[in-house]
Amino acid sequence: MTDLTQPLAFASGATMKNRFMLAPLTNCQSHADGTLSDDEYRWLTMRAEGGFGLTMTCAAHVQAIGQGFPGQLGIWDDKHIEGLTRLAEGIKKNDSIALVQLHHAGMRSTLVKDLLDGQPVCPSDNERDGARGLTNAETKQLIEDFIRGAERAQEAGFDGVEIHGAHGYILCQYFSDKINHRDDEYGGDLDGRFRILFEIIDGVRARCRKDFILGVRLSPERFGMKLAEVKEIAGRLLTDDRIDFLDMSLWDSFKEPEEDEHKGQSLIAHFAELKRGTTRLGAAGNIRTPEDAEKVIAAGYDYVLLGRAGMWNHDFPALYANNARFEPTPTPMTRAQLLGEGISDTFATYIKGNWPQYVAD
Repeated sequence: MTDLTQPLAFASGATMKNRFMLAPLTNCQSHADGTLSDDEYRWLTMRAEGGFGLTMTCAAHVQAIGQGFPGQLGIWDDKHIEGLTRLAEGIKKNDSIALVQLHHAGMRSTLVKDLLDGQPVCPSDNERDGARGLTNAETKQLIEDFIRGAERAQEAGFDGVEIHGAHGYILCQYFSDKINHRDDEYGGDLDGRFRILFEIIDGVRARCRKDFILGVRLSPERFGMKLAEVKEIAGRLLTDDRIDFLDMSLWDSFKEPEEDEHKGQSLIAHFAELKRGTTRLGAAGNIRTPEDAEKVIAAGYDYVLLGRAGMWNHDFPALYANNARFEPTPTPMTRAQLLGEGISDTFATYIKGNWPQYVAD
């Protein structure tokens, strides 16, 4: 079995010092205009200091209308570059690869509709969420803005970006035949619905430097996703060598799929069985302990992404390197404990509102 402490090389040339990535995590800590705050800087640089081989930002929206939550980091305007430059430097000085996750909430912007200047958007009109469908020209502008976000990340000194194609946000909305009812080249069959992703990938590759790391996040369930379709696209990404890594966000890596026809093996097994070229494969979802991380690697994955485990222990990789059977900090945690882990009161309030079992009263 590959050791989690071993380095991992990417096709573009960079090498991650170990097999631990910090998963992109919503934290609501940036300023209202999307510029970096000291709280978000501290949260992320502490994970780099704690030994993560790659430290990824939260979802950073590429259009103002694509904001998905309050206090979200932005990358839709050049005014964001100064803070992003500071953040990239802070991460990289700790020998951690620095990545921005590129994001657009689409119709899920309704969660912060009072913060938006305009109506939320979607691949097709969506009455339930009050979102309007994008025109063909606007879809092409969306593609351009994802690519421009990557260029801003490069200008700020980041080593690469991840394209957020998961969790029901706008790219996921294009992928879903339940949400996407377009009759142009960005709708219809599987190739049409996923065309937007491959055009973004090609644009980033054409306009960013050759050693710029490019990853994609996909999720195989919920929000109109079908496991068979996501496996087909994942298979293409793993073999056509367009990207450096594929990040499968599974919510619970070890459970069986929700669709009856795919039961009988775990979600991690479904993607581990796919053929690969040079693209690296990782998983996120309910990986809480050293044993969980080792199970993912033993299943054939190249790296693990830690979300909540990286929240409770900013130095999870360093603790693991010192003792592969260390006990992660138990929850619930007090706000004082969370502050000690670089989690501000704003972030703690967000955690308490979504997962009250993790924050002590």
